[in-house]
Amino acid sequence: MLVFIFFVVLWYASLFCQTFFQHRYAAHGAFSMKKGWERFFYVLSYITQGSSYLSPRSYAIMHRLHHAYTDTERDPHSPSFSKNIFAMMLRTRNIYKSIYKGETEIEAKFTKNVPEWEKFDKWANSGLSRLIWVAIYVTFFIAYATSPWLYLLLPIVVSMGAFHGAVINWFAHKYGYKNYILKNTSMNLLSIDILMLGESYHNNHHKYPSAINFGRRWHEIDPIYPVIRFFAWLGIIQIAQPALIELRENNLSEKHN
Repeated sequence: MLVFIFFVVLWYASLFCQTFFQHRYAAHGAFSMKKGWERFFYVLSYITQGSSYLSPRSYAIMHRLHHAYTDTERDPHSPSFSKNIFAMMLRTRNIYKSIYKGETEIEAKFTKNVPEWEKFDKWANSGLSRLIWVAIYVTFFIAYATSPWLYLLLPIVVSMGAFHGAVINWFAHKYGYKNYILKNTSMNLLSIDILMLGESYHNNHHKYPSAINFGRRWHEIDPIYPVIRFFAWLGIIQIAQPALIELRENNLSEKHN
């Protein structure tokens, strides 16, 4: 039971950091925050993502490329150019590493205002750091797993960040429903998205990339939206004007349908 609770807590904690910090903040600039808070969420992302930690800078650049070149050969993670989900994950990993190491020439428009903490990322992305986290996870499973079946969760724990990304980038471009007809294959994977914290409203997101609420219809609950509003009320973040404009457009569109 303890291993399963650990898995669930880690699933949502890691996913929260990815969608709130790396995706909505770093990639889309839906809100801003002071440097101190930015560093706080860097560390929190590292703690929750562990061996699958993703550099906010590299993630942001890669995700911006995804939006700019969706479903083309230049898309870092398009199911249209991978035979299966594992091939897509490998391709995405290689592109991520290339961006992180500076081996790929990136246009300035994709690097504008991305967060950067080079020294921290150097450690968090190191092989030693990832190995230490894997050792911690394995030790925890050895100590508390009450059934051999629980070890099936271990590969997901080790690759949690990549696993979350693969679920959306593969399945939400193949299955689901559409609120908007766009020039790409993005779909809303789940009608009520508690599992992926709003990330599965992928078709909505491609229509309004910087919106702070990924949901559109009454049943499309984005659990991160009230958190963003709460953080803004506390003064931790400041919601960007383009994000507010997209939110208003989204709400007006919903009223007319």
